[in-house]
Order: sequence, then structure tokens, then C-alpha cells
Amino acid sequence: MKRMYDYLGFEFEVSVETNLTVADAGKSREAPRYVAVVTISKAGEPVSCFTPLRLGDVDGRPFRSEADALMSGFSAGRRLIDDLGRGDGN
Repeated sequence: MKRMYDYLGFEFEVSVETNLTVADAGKSREAPRYVAVVTISKAGEPVSCFTPLRLGDVDGRPFRSEADALMSGFSAGRRLIDDLGRGDGN
């Protein structure tokens, strides 16, 4: 799953990657978990502002659903752009 957003002169992409893990020996395979990957660039420029960020849940573990990963990536992208704007004297 991948979404693009425009925000305050920046574009950011949130993609969701599946993180399949294998449970302890003798147990069945766990349900898939998800991480959000956020990439931010200035609108109209092909190069991102910094390295894409991989985000997990509060404790660093993968999210339980794609929707949680996507919404968390969206929120993180907006907060990062807000912080970039404050650094420019805005």
C-alpha cells in the first residue's frame, strides 16, 4: 500500500511494508505485521530531504494492521514537515 500527500510545499509518500515473522519453534506462523516507510521531498524536486524513515508502533514493534501503519506514517510525515518549517524560521 502506498499513498502520496502534499503538505506545506512538501510531498511525502507513506508506504506500508509487510513484516512476516516466524513464531517460536513448534508454533504456527504469526499474523503479518506492518511497518510504515515515510519519504519526504520538496514539491517538484526528485530528491528526498533525508533518508526514508521506517516506523513501527510505540515500542518499535511492527503495527498489527496496514491501516494503523498508514495513519501513523501520515501523522509522522506531517509532524516532520512541521518541524522542517520551524527550522526555516517559519
